[in-house]
Amino acid sequence: MNETVTSTLPVQDARIYPRGGLDVLSRTEVARLRDASSGGMHDLLRRCALAVLTSGSANDDPRAARDLYPNFDIQVAQQDRGVRIDLKGAPAMAFVDGEIIRGVAELLFAVVRDLAWTAIELGPEYATDLESSSGITDAVFGVLRNARVLRPADPNLVVCWGGHSISREEYIYTKQVGYELGLRGLDICTGCGPGAMKGPMKGATIAHAKQRKRTNRYIGITEPGIIAAESPNPIVNELVIMPDIEKRLEAFVRLAHGIIVFPGGVGTAEEILYLLGILLREENADLPFPLILTGPTIAAPYFEQIDRFLRLTLGEAATSRYEIVIGDPAAVAKKMTAGIRKVRAARLEHKDSFYFNWGIDIPLAFQQPFEPTHQAMAALDLHHGRPPSALAADLRRAFSGIVAGNVKEDGIRQIEANGPFEIHGAPDMMQALDGLLRAFVEQRRMKIAGHYRPCYRVVA
Repeated sequence: MNETVTSTLPVQDARIYPRGGLDVLSRTEVARLRDASSGGMHDLLRRCALAVLTSGSANDDPRAARDLYPNFDIQVAQQDRGVRIDLKGAPAMAFVDGEIIRGVAELLFAVVRDLAWTAIELGPEYATDLESSSGITDAVFGVLRNARVLRPADPNLVVCWGGHSISREEYIYTKQVGYELGLRGLDICTGCGPGAMKGPMKGATIAHAKQRKRTNRYIGITEPGIIAAESPNPIVNELVIMPDIEKRLEAFVRLAHGIIVFPGGVGTAEEILYLLGILLREENADLPFPLILTGPTIAAPYFEQIDRFLRLTLGEAATSRYEIVIGDPAAVAKKMTAGIRKVRAARLEHKDSFYFNWGIDIPLAFQQPFEPTHQAMAALDLHHGRPPSALAADLRRAFSGIVAGNVKEDGIRQIEANGPFEIHGAPDMMQALDGLLRAFVEQRRMKIAGHYRPCYRVVA
C-alpha cells in the first residue's frame, strides 16, 4: 500500500479481498458496479463507500466527505477465485499501520454486497414486481436475507429511533437505555448514524460484556440518500443499505420486536408517523407492538409537543399505541422486555416467524417511494376528515421532504435551485406543524453544526 498526502487530508491506496458474504459476484454485478455512465452504479458506490470509510464522522453535510477526498475512487474487480476491491485516495483514518480496520472493511463489503444485489434483483427490468404491496415486501425480505440479518432466534431485537443532532444529556440518556436493554439480553438496531443511533449501541456493548453475551448484534439500516450525511457509527457490526427510505422504514418494522423513540428532528417525526399510520389500521388493531417514546427530564417538553401534534392530527386513538416514559432507563427496558414477551406469544399463536414480521399489514401508500419535488410537496393533502392512516402517510411524506432538503444531496440541490418547499394544509394543522418545526430549529435538531436555513415554508 502506498500512502500519499493531497492538499486536503491524508489518503491511502489499498487493495483488499472480501471474505464472508461477499466471496463471489457475477460478471453482470461487477459490470453494473463499474458502470460510470449517468445510469450506472459507480457514482453511488463511490459515495456510499466514502461514507463508510469515514465511519464515525460527526458531519451531516453529504458533500463534505467528497470535498475532503476529491480523488477518492473505488473499483470492484472479478477474479477467478473471488472479488477484489481497489481503493484509490481512500481516507487514511480507515487504516491502522497500513491495514484497513476490520470493522470498516466489513462495512465496505456490505456496501458492495447491497448495491450489487439492488442493481440486479431490483433493477429496471423488475419494476413491475414493485408495483404491488406484496412485491415490495418480498423485495425488502430479499435484501435483508441477502445481507444475512434474518436469523431464527427468540425475539430480542429493539429498534431505536432518534436524532443525529441531540444534546449531550440526551445522548448520555440513550446510552443508559441501551445499557439497560443490554443487561436484559436485547440486541439493538438503529439507523446506524451518530447521536441517538449510536448511544443505545454504545450502552449495550458494556452491558453485553458484563453479561458475557457473545453473539451481539448492532444492526444499522440506512439508504443511499442518507448514508453520505450520516456515516455509520463504529459500533455497527451488521450494515444493510436499503434502496430507498420507504424500504428502509419497512425493514425496521419487519425486523423489530419493539421500537424505542428518543428525541430527534424531522427524520424521527417521519418515523413516528410512519409507524403510527400502520398501527392505526384496523388490520393491525390487535397486533402487539411495543412502542415507547423516551428521553431525559429535559426532553419532557419535546415529547409533550410531539404528543399534542399527534393528538391533533391523528386523533386520541393514536395515543393508545405508544407510551411516553421520561427519565427512567430501567423502566423503559422493563416495559420493552414485557412487550417483547407478548410479541413472542402472538407470533407463536399465529405461526408467524420471529425474524421477519409477515403479520403486520403495510399498505401500498406507505411503501411507494416518494420523490420530494416542489410540486409533490405542495400537493400533499394535509386536512382533517381523512382516515388517520391516510393522513399519517401524507404527513410522513412532508417530513421526508424536509429530511431530503436538509441532508440529501438531491434535495439540497433542489432547494438551492428553486427555494424552499411549500407545505399547505388545514390552518390549525399547519400552525401546529410550524410550531413543531420551529422548536426543532431552536433546539438545533435540524443540523449538527452551522447555521440552519429552513428548506421549507409552511402555508396555512
